[in-house]
Amino acid sequence: MRSSDGEMLPGATVVVKGTQRSTSTGGDGKFTIQASPGDTLAVSYIGYTNGQTAVTGAATYTITLQRSDIGMNEVVVIGYQTVRKRDLTGAISAVNTKNTASVTATSVGESLQGLVPGLTVRNGGAPGQNPVIEIRGVASFTNSDPLYVIDGMIADANATINTNDIESIQVLKDASAAAIYGSRAANGVIILTTKRGKSGPARISVSAKYGIQQLPKRWDVMDAGQYLQTAKTQYANSGQTLPPGIAAQLANNTINTDWQDAIYRTGNSQDYNVGISGGGTSGSYLISGSYFKNKGVLVANEFERGALRINTEAKKGRLTVGENMVLSYSSGNNPMGNINAFYEAPQMLPIIGVQRDEYKSIPNNPGGWGIGTTEIPTYANNYLAVAALDKGNYNYSKVVGNAYVDFKIADWLSYRANAGLEASFDYRKEVRDTGIWRYANQPAATFVTEERSTYTNYLLEHTLNFNKTFSQHNINGVVGYSYQQFKRDYTNGSRTGLQNIGGQTYSTISSALGISSAGSGSSLFYRIQGFLGRLNYSYNDKYLLTLSGRIDQDSRFGPDHRTGNFYAAAASWRLSKEPFFHVDWISDLKLRASYGQLGISNVLQDLGGSWPTIGIVNRSPRAIYGVDQTPVGGAYQAILANPDLRWEKRDETNIGIDAALFNDRILVTLEGYNNLSKDVLVDVPLGYYLGTADSKIISNAASIRNRGIEFSVTYRHNQGPFKWDIGVNGTTIQNRVVGVGNQGVGVDYIDAPGVTFIRSQIGRPMSSWYMLKAEGLFQSQDEINNYKNKSGQVIQPQAKPGDIKYLDNNGDGQITNDDRVFVGSPWPTFQGGMQFNASYKQFSLNLQVVGVFGYKVYNDIRRVLDGYQTTNFRKDINPWTPTNTNTDDPRLGIETDDAGISFNNNANSSRWLENASYVRIRNVELGYALPESMLKKAGFANARVFVSGQNLLTFTGYKGLDPDVAGARDPNIPGSGPQRRGFDNGNWPAGRLISFGVQCEF
Repeated sequence: MRSSDGEMLPGATVVVKGTQRSTSTGGDGKFTIQASPGDTLAVSYIGYTNGQTAVTGAATYTITLQRSDIGMNEVVVIGYQTVRKRDLTGAISAVNTKNTASVTATSVGESLQGLVPGLTVRNGGAPGQNPVIEIRGVASFTNSDPLYVIDGMIADANATINTNDIESIQVLKDASAAAIYGSRAANGVIILTTKRGKSGPARISVSAKYGIQQLPKRWDVMDAGQYLQTAKTQYANSGQTLPPGIAAQLANNTINTDWQDAIYRTGNSQDYNVGISGGGTSGSYLISGSYFKNKGVLVANEFERGALRINTEAKKGRLTVGENMVLSYSSGNNPMGNINAFYEAPQMLPIIGVQRDEYKSIPNNPGGWGIGTTEIPTYANNYLAVAALDKGNYNYSKVVGNAYVDFKIADWLSYRANAGLEASFDYRKEVRDTGIWRYANQPAATFVTEERSTYTNYLLEHTLNFNKTFSQHNINGVVGYSYQQFKRDYTNGSRTGLQNIGGQTYSTISSALGISSAGSGSSLFYRIQGFLGRLNYSYNDKYLLTLSGRIDQDSRFGPDHRTGNFYAAAASWRLSKEPFFHVDWISDLKLRASYGQLGISNVLQDLGGSWPTIGIVNRSPRAIYGVDQTPVGGAYQAILANPDLRWEKRDETNIGIDAALFNDRILVTLEGYNNLSKDVLVDVPLGYYLGTADSKIISNAASIRNRGIEFSVTYRHNQGPFKWDIGVNGTTIQNRVVGVGNQGVGVDYIDAPGVTFIRSQIGRPMSSWYMLKAEGLFQSQDEINNYKNKSGQVIQPQAKPGDIKYLDNNGDGQITNDDRVFVGSPWPTFQGGMQFNASYKQFSLNLQVVGVFGYKVYNDIRRVLDGYQTTNFRKDINPWTPTNTNTDDPRLGIETDDAGISFNNNANSSRWLENASYVRIRNVELGYALPESMLKKAGFANARVFVSGQNLLTFTGYKGLDPDVAGARDPNIPGSGPQRRGFDNGNWPAGRLISFGVQCEF
């Protein structure tokens, strides 16, 4: 058994059709099976098209299979259908799962970084954390998540899904590809197909991987001795005496705490999988179990998941029935308190211990945690105290699956009924013990909070697929009906006054004794139904046309706006089949174009479900009456209803070229896209006289444009013993705000929630950096005095030599927020990836590289550190002094008696913006397949050992821990993720992971 390139195929399945006789090829591609003349051998191998060979009576046979995972004849899933890649009229990327399988990933999305043009993946390093994924830019201010379809079930592909179960991944990127998913497709669609049993005897597969994880970088801050000397200079510069505690440590330093060493740790990951699969002409089965655990690089952060998958299928005549199901249980723990360790650790003073007996005398600090005092002031939080005093844990039980029935009505027509279920049962618990973790904090009451939620997602679909060829014409497509129902119920309860008996804190609600208790709950229910269809027509395999669409109805919208029509049309021309086209080295050349309109409805998940369309009224005391000032109950509108809310829509235009060169050895795709998001939901301000809680209404008022160019090139070389393939892809993305609605007279922008220096303004990229512009340091008092506006007013009168100079943009003679200017964008202008696979005899290599260029990140941690106030210092700071003026670091000083230093040296300004372009070696895996002589002795069909390194090296000028910053998302502020992109206030960095593993099959 060999490939069309001459490569031997170990582990391929060979079956004598119509019998139970089967076998597998060995490490050299050879096999032996009993068969008679007239029999037919059916052969299959993952990544290759199935083949058949008639038995003629010869003693030996050479069977050649064509590779399907790179050639133009590859079959891809496009939503309710499968088609050949060469016949695509839309923008669809099929992922080579050989690359995803080499990466240790908590979720499927995490493994896709750098593999698909137009797909942006920003990973976090937190255990169980889902990545931020965008397809061709951000289409909404609120939500950019793509739609996931798992084996035909529209469901959430989060960290509860085992990535090792995935057989194929397709990414639908334009309207022609995704219109059949209608109102939920504008952010793109990712279709996942899980593994199934293959024809042949039972095959047992086992894999195990263990990895060591560390932070590749830390902040290089001062130790105790260096800090004390710098602090001495700092206070002296401002004419102050050292606080007694710092002075005492300077005289006799007894504490030298490396806070990063205390808080960060060496983490690990474990990934174990076992499965059994098989099948024959009447059906197939696959049963797999997995266990994954990630001990994070941060103390008290862990995630683990166990999963069981069962995929079966049975065939009888024209009838096929099957199911796909996964049961998973995941759990984890992390400190609560809303404290970010990556923000706090570099700030903590090295002259404060983690936990000491003498600290117990500090008020409200019975645990003796190091939190600073009036004599050693710091406003950083002791993360280790948070981990001990405010513990959080969670567990999620989940089932995702579907059952289907296929009936072949005629050779060209088939019917499918598909019923799916996604159900999760989630539990969270927070226990707050006695104590504080920051100097001067008010003591919090001890309490316990428990949260429980159930979520169900039911799907029922009926579809008819047809495929008819007559003469040189082919018509195929699908029509169908889809109904989906969602329900989420949430309850929580809490009580103060935890009991501590014999040093043990009892943390159940029933054991708490406090008089303060609370409980709340919510319920969300909605339905989506749709009528869908797609028609593909081709003439002579040369001219291709696709029409697709969907009519959706969503109960979350107002009665007059629940129905939406979404559509697309695409055409392609296979130029290489024209009689006038004679280029021998071009195997296939196709031009294509598409246009359509898609919808976004999942933004309502971030806006409270259907509440924006019907409003919320809260009860509350609203007035005080009488001599005794009695409060009288009342109500107010918490959310003003807007029954005219409708889907966000995205008009998408795409043109593309697909080419196969040198007998499909080289595949090239080039695409250009122009997408306009319309009716984007934003808050529109209203007058306070309306009596709403925040005087605004959610409205379909904004619009955003994303356009760019994508390319991908793949090449395979299979001559000789050294075989290799390489894939390169790249994307340009240009994002612009086109409209923001009526935000007020003369207001053509929207400010990001919770921050003052991020603005989305018409004509500029969404979430652009809008802040004071720093223009170096003042070098002398004369320079300060001469820095005046046109009226002769000194602009920064409180500044001193060595302070930061800011642009007085409006010329009013003072530095205020009115002087903010646009100074950059958080969106890359170009991103790309490279994947290289090679094999030589038993050795194999996988290399993946990711590059992201042309964007800026706001380094808020550097702003805090270089603000010099009650924080540690970077080791390499070079503060300005009268004798050291050739530096970029401001002067040292204390803000208490230095009126200008806090604002002048610590304001949100362009000084803290950094070019975050980077190139990262995403993954390197070196494997060795055991030779056949060893396999036979061990009884294995194949076996392999490997070592891999993930996030090994990052080349960047960014000074923070990781340039791959998703954004400072606040779960309490809708839209804060997309609108805070690139804001690094402690973004969890990607860890460096070194793994060792083994895979075997028998």
